[in-house]
Amino acid sequence: MVDVKIYTDGACRGNPGPGGWGALLIAGDTRKELWGGESPSTNNRMELTAAIRSLEALKRRCSVALYTDSKYVMDGIREWLPNWKKRGWKTADKKPVKNQDLWQVLDALVAGQDIEWHWVKGHAGHEGNEYADMLANRGIDEML
Repeated sequence: MVDVKIYTDGACRGNPGPGGWGALLIAGDTRKELWGGESPSTNNRMELTAAIRSLEALKRRCSVALYTDSKYVMDGIREWLPNWKKRGWKTADKKPVKNQDLWQVLDALVAGQDIEWHWVKGHAGHEGNEYADMLANRGIDEML
């Protein structure tokens, strides 16, 4: 049984440029909205930050269904991360992993939760994803 559903999104106006992240957490009848911004940033950094901040908000170990529209986050978590760690945070072509600082934080947070990762198509009418996108854009707007 899932304790918490989390919808995350990142946004950037320019890449790099002003960036924002948003997350919607739903546990039963309780909803929590999180958002913030950073400039300059990149879309990938904001996608990672949304996942990180949402998991940091959990007060205990939970069964989580986390929804993202980021292939970068999904591929990183499911495929790339174990090999990056084995290679000392190097890519297959021996280059430093981009956003290593955020990947390491996310990796540690993931270890403390039971997470099912779900990819959803962005800007396709998925209610939770659209809401997270709105929060990410709020993060940019409030920073500017």
